[in-house]
Amino acid sequence: MRIGELASAAGTSTKTLRFYEAQGLLPAPNRTAAGYRDYEPTVLDRLDFVRRGQAAGLTLAQIQQVLEIRDGGQAPCGHVRDLLDKRLVDIEHQLRSLTALRDTLTSLRDEATTLHPDTCGPDQVCRYV
Repeated sequence: MRIGELASAAGTSTKTLRFYEAQGLLPAPNRTAAGYRDYEPTVLDRLDFVRRGQAAGLTLAQIQQVLEIRDGGQAPCGHVRDLLDKRLVDIEHQLRSLTALRDTLTSLRDEATTLHPDTCGPDQVCRYV
């Protein structure tokens, strides 16, 4: 299938497909006599995996590692589990940071609603941030 057909079937753009190909996420397709890319239908499954990996928060580099393992004939399940474990640790850290930020913002906002603006010093822009 040509690149436009693949892009339409995958719900993406031809620019994205060319980028994925350049990054090694897609194998180099066969070429027609006229030089057009001619993708195998199985590339749709690979694109679906890339999309699901991104939705899970994996980077394209991590997704490429998984694809390389699979292309090498091995099951990448253990590697994927390790990547997901790391992603979960990162998410937990982000949640703790966001919770602390929310608490700080709530405190600042509460303080801003109980104090009068005239209490700011002449050299202060705003005492609340």
